[in-house]
Amino acid sequence: MKRIVLLAMGLVMSMTTFAQDEIETTVSADIVSSYIWRGQDLGSAAVQPTLGIAYKGLSLSAWGNYGLVDTNDAKEFDLTLAYTIGGFNVGISDYWFDRGGLDPEGRYFKYDAHGTNHVFEANVGYDFGFASLQWFTNFAGNDYKVNGKRAYSSYVEVGVPFKLAQVEWAATAGAVVSESAGYGTTGFAVTNLSLKATKDIKITDSFSIPVFGQIVGNPCSQKAYLVFGFTLRP
Repeated sequence: MKRIVLLAMGLVMSMTTFAQDEIETTVSADIVSSYIWRGQDLGSAAVQPTLGIAYKGLSLSAWGNYGLVDTNDAKEFDLTLAYTIGGFNVGISDYWFDRGGLDPEGRYFKYDAHGTNHVFEANVGYDFGFASLQWFTNFAGNDYKVNGKRAYSSYVEVGVPFKLAQVEWAATAGAVVSESAGYGTTGFAVTNLSLKATKDIKITDSFSIPVFGQIVGNPCSQKAYLVFGFTLRP
């Protein structure tokens, strides 16, 4: 996996050399009242920066999570290599947490199968316009069942975007398809039902801030959350 990431970085650097005028760059940061991911509570208020580059459907992005209130919240650093053509997309992600994994020292460059804090995930999906369907499966790293066997945790999600009262909305339903210690499931379980509303707040003629609110329910854990946040970007 490490070689795949290095190869991707080399490819993107090569594209920068030969097609600089066609490279797209993303620099942004979300500020959220709590970190809720796929129906799981992963921490309190946080800043979540993103840095990415893309070229003709191929993209490489880095994403992080850093707690603003609770020093016990895990720091997260993720890398994603993805390709999109039309409505089809495929990708590989490397999730890393500084704590809560198999390495008590939280070392980033430790990739041992039974001693790492990394989780490697592959995904494939299609955006139909009126709705999108995504499938995610962990294939390596810190992903095991309670009995110690590899879980291959898989999560499937359906998203439906719509516009109402000049606000952009997104309804999402997600489920884990089998036993997973990471998701806290013993079999198929619906873990994420959410409704998100986003609206741009105009600051100047050339600058606006997207503000969002989200209701998230996890029927499996019997938990519900209300999240507020906004996005900063050039």
